[in-house]
Amino acid sequence: MARKRGNGEGSITRRKDGLYMARYTVETAIGAKRKTLYGKTRGEVSEKLTKAMADRDEGLVFDADNLKVGEYLERWLVDSVLDTVRPTTYERYEQIVRIHVRPALGSVKLKNLTPVHVRGLYREKLEAGLSARTVQYIHVTLHKALKQAVQDGLIPRNATEAVKAPQVRREEMRPLSGDQVKVLLEVARGDRLEALYVLAIYTGLRQGELLGLKWEDVDLESGTLRVRRTLVTAKGGPVLTAPKTKGSRRSVKLTQGAVEALRSHLKHQLQEIDRAGSLWRENGLMFASESGEPLDRRYLTSCRYKALLKRAELPMIRFHDLRHTCATLLLSKNVNPKIVSEMLGHASIAITLDTYSHVLPNMRDQAAAAMEEALS
Repeated sequence: MARKRGNGEGSITRRKDGLYMARYTVETAIGAKRKTLYGKTRGEVSEKLTKAMADRDEGLVFDADNLKVGEYLERWLVDSVLDTVRPTTYERYEQIVRIHVRPALGSVKLKNLTPVHVRGLYREKLEAGLSARTVQYIHVTLHKALKQAVQDGLIPRNATEAVKAPQVRREEMRPLSGDQVKVLLEVARGDRLEALYVLAIYTGLRQGELLGLKWEDVDLESGTLRVRRTLVTAKGGPVLTAPKTKGSRRSVKLTQGAVEALRSHLKHQLQEIDRAGSLWRENGLMFASESGEPLDRRYLTSCRYKALLKRAELPMIRFHDLRHTCATLLLSKNVNPKIVSEMLGHASIAITLDTYSHVLPNMRDQAAAAMEEALS
């Protein structure tokens, strides 16, 4: 026998096949609509109904039957992403949805989206010439969005779960040798950004971390540097944000050479401030433009760094390879990988060991020789 509730408040009945069923009413854009829930026991259905009614009263339930993927993704970006991630991360998600996902899948009903749709999207993008890494970003974005849809009860399963993203080949690192580093630093001597290149090699900081440094972050007397922010490029230009992970916030011990380079850099920057006068825009940045503004990362790489490599007659390696150079040189000198990991700001030592596994065989040989010597 049915147990009734008030009008629109839901009712639970038992069907002839033994399943329990509950019905309740929600308001949609086209008026009231009856919704149905099913379960093996009355208690199961009652629990589902209580949650559904609570969601309805809080305005969380809408008519998902005709909701299309494009419409859902727009809601997801605003309701679930906008205020929960860094601005640059939101811009990345929004760009992927707008350029790649919505044109291909936007008209498909959310409830009808299948792994076949998703797999076809990935194949289409790869055949159009997109890199495997870009398609992997598309996968991550769509997976995150559909996971939220499952949690909200809009769809029973995440269509991306059954689809493998294309494998991304790790870009080959090209660290400089010790002799090449000496050449680079010699050619950089007197360069306006000499101290930046010195820090990049001696500390292994990421480019964004270097450009986000302020003078308040360094103690030249004790020779310590704190990494507390990073410079990222957003639609409106360079933006200073907090480091992405907790491990990225760290304190780094400076060599005497790095301290001297910073002292010299500070002296030259004070002279620039005097020359600029009222045109100087004080941001407290250690590495800034000649008017005090944040440096553009693309300008640094394309116009300054590559020109430096050319003058030094060195391979055209990425700026990020200076970070790899730092790690490789330290590990090759038997510095504890844990120390290197903390210095680089890796989330765990496992990342360090995996990234620089090419250095470890030589370390193992040295360890075996040291043990043999100790016991001989």
